[in-house]
Amino acid sequence: MEVNINWLAVVLAALATFVVGGLWYSLLFARPWQKAAGVTDEQLKSGTARVFVGSFILALVMAVFLAAFIGREGAVFGTLAGLAAGVGWVATALGVNYLFERRSPVLFAINGSYNVVTFTAMGAIIGALQA
Repeated sequence: MEVNINWLAVVLAALATFVVGGLWYSLLFARPWQKAAGVTDEQLKSGTARVFVGSFILALVMAVFLAAFIGREGAVFGTLAGLAAGVGWVATALGVNYLFERRSPVLFAINGSYNVVTFTAMGAIIGALQA
Protein backbone atom coordinates (compact mmCIF):
# COMPACT_ATOMS: atom_id res chain seq x y z
CA MET A 1 0.00 0.00 0.00
CA GLU A 2 1.43 3.34 -1.04
CA VAL A 3 0.80 6.32 1.23
CA ASN A 4 1.19 9.78 -0.26
CA ILE A 5 1.18 12.72 2.13
CA ASN A 6 0.67 16.31 1.03
CA TRP A 7 2.84 18.08 3.60
CA LEU A 8 1.35 21.50 2.91
CA ALA A 9 -2.09 20.03 3.69
CA VAL A 10 -0.71 18.54 6.91
CA VAL A 11 0.75 21.86 8.07
CA LEU A 12 -2.41 23.78 7.16
CA ALA A 13 -4.57 21.19 8.94
CA ALA A 14 -2.38 21.46 12.04
CA LEU A 15 -2.67 25.25 11.92
CA ALA A 16 -6.44 24.89 11.63
CA THR A 17 -6.49 23.35 15.10
CA PHE A 18 -5.20 26.68 16.41
CA VAL A 19 -7.80 28.69 14.52
CA VAL A 20 -10.64 26.53 15.82
CA GLY A 21 -9.07 26.37 19.28
CA GLY A 22 -8.62 30.12 19.39
CA LEU A 23 -12.30 30.62 18.71
CA TRP A 24 -13.43 27.71 20.89
CA TYR A 25 -11.44 28.41 24.01
CA SER A 26 -11.56 32.21 23.93
CA LEU A 27 -14.58 33.66 22.17
CA LEU A 28 -17.06 30.80 22.52
CA PHE A 29 -16.35 28.83 25.69
CA ALA A 30 -13.50 30.49 27.63
CA ARG A 31 -15.16 30.89 31.02
CA PRO A 32 -17.23 27.68 31.02
CA TRP A 33 -14.14 25.71 29.95
CA GLN A 34 -11.93 27.33 32.62
CA LYS A 35 -14.50 26.62 35.31
CA ALA A 36 -15.12 23.02 34.24
CA ALA A 37 -11.38 22.30 33.82
CA GLY A 38 -10.43 24.05 37.05
CA VAL A 39 -7.90 26.26 35.27
CA THR A 40 -7.19 29.71 36.70
CA ASP A 41 -6.21 32.87 34.84
CA GLU A 42 -2.83 32.65 36.57
CA GLN A 43 -2.26 29.10 35.33
CA LEU A 44 -3.03 30.20 31.77
CA LYS A 45 -0.20 32.74 31.94
CA SER A 46 2.55 30.22 32.67
CA GLY A 47 4.14 27.67 30.35
CA THR A 48 2.53 29.17 27.26
CA ALA A 49 5.42 28.39 24.91
CA ARG A 50 5.49 24.73 25.99
CA VAL A 51 1.74 24.44 25.53
CA PHE A 52 1.72 25.96 22.04
CA VAL A 53 4.83 24.16 20.76
CA GLY A 54 3.66 20.84 22.18
CA SER A 55 0.16 21.35 20.80
CA PHE A 56 1.50 22.11 17.34
CA ILE A 57 3.69 19.00 17.33
CA LEU A 58 0.73 16.87 18.42
CA ALA A 59 -1.50 18.53 15.82
CA LEU A 60 1.07 17.67 13.14
CA VAL A 61 1.02 14.03 14.25
CA MET A 62 -2.79 13.98 14.13
CA ALA A 63 -2.78 15.55 10.67
CA VAL A 64 -0.18 13.12 9.29
CA PHE A 65 -2.18 10.09 10.38
CA LEU A 66 -5.43 11.62 9.15
CA ALA A 67 -3.77 12.35 5.79
CA ALA A 68 -2.57 8.76 5.52
CA PHE A 69 -6.11 7.56 6.26
CA ILE A 70 -7.80 9.96 3.81
CA GLY A 71 -5.39 9.33 0.95
CA ARG A 72 -6.48 10.88 -2.34
CA GLU A 73 -10.21 10.40 -1.83
CA GLY A 74 -11.12 14.10 -2.06
CA ALA A 75 -12.72 16.84 0.01
CA VAL A 76 -16.05 15.15 0.70
CA PHE A 77 -14.44 11.93 1.89
CA GLY A 78 -11.86 13.92 3.88
CA THR A 79 -14.56 15.95 5.61
CA LEU A 80 -16.60 12.86 6.45
CA ALA A 81 -13.48 10.96 7.57
CA GLY A 82 -12.51 13.86 9.83
CA LEU A 83 -16.03 13.97 11.26
CA ALA A 84 -15.98 10.21 11.83
CA ALA A 85 -12.57 10.40 13.52
CA GLY A 86 -13.68 13.30 15.70
CA VAL A 87 -16.94 11.71 16.80
CA GLY A 88 -16.16 8.02 16.59
CA TRP A 89 -12.64 7.93 18.00
CA VAL A 90 -11.51 11.11 19.68
CA ALA A 91 -14.66 12.37 21.42
CA THR A 92 -15.74 8.90 22.47
CA ALA A 93 -12.26 8.10 23.83
CA LEU A 94 -12.31 11.36 25.78
CA GLY A 95 -15.76 10.40 27.06
CA VAL A 96 -14.50 7.09 28.45
CA ASN A 97 -11.60 8.85 30.20
CA TYR A 98 -13.88 11.58 31.56
CA LEU A 99 -16.32 9.02 32.95
CA PHE A 100 -13.59 7.18 34.86
CA GLU A 101 -12.02 10.46 36.01
CA ARG A 102 -15.45 11.72 37.14
CA ARG A 103 -14.98 14.87 35.08
CA SER A 104 -17.72 17.33 34.30
CA PRO A 105 -20.13 16.61 31.44
CA VAL A 106 -19.73 20.30 30.54
CA LEU A 107 -15.98 19.81 30.10
CA PHE A 108 -16.63 16.73 27.96
CA ALA A 109 -19.10 18.65 25.81
CA ILE A 110 -16.68 21.54 25.26
CA ASN A 111 -13.57 19.43 24.61
CA GLY A 112 -15.36 16.67 22.71
CA SER A 113 -17.14 19.07 20.38
CA TYR A 114 -13.90 21.01 19.82
CA ASN A 115 -12.27 17.80 18.61
CA VAL A 116 -15.22 16.96 16.36
CA VAL A 117 -15.05 20.39 14.71
CA THR A 118 -11.24 20.32 14.53
CA PHE A 119 -10.99 16.87 12.97
CA THR A 120 -13.74 17.74 10.50
CA ALA A 121 -11.85 20.88 9.46
CA MET A 122 -8.55 19.01 9.23
CA GLY A 123 -10.20 16.30 7.13
CA ALA A 124 -11.72 18.88 4.77
CA ILE A 125 -8.37 20.65 4.31
CA ILE A 126 -6.43 17.45 3.78
CA GLY A 127 -9.07 15.93 1.50
CA ALA A 128 -9.22 19.05 -0.67
CA LEU A 129 -5.46 19.49 -1.01
CA GLN A 130 -4.43 15.87 -1.22
CA ALA A 131 -6.91 14.78 -3.90
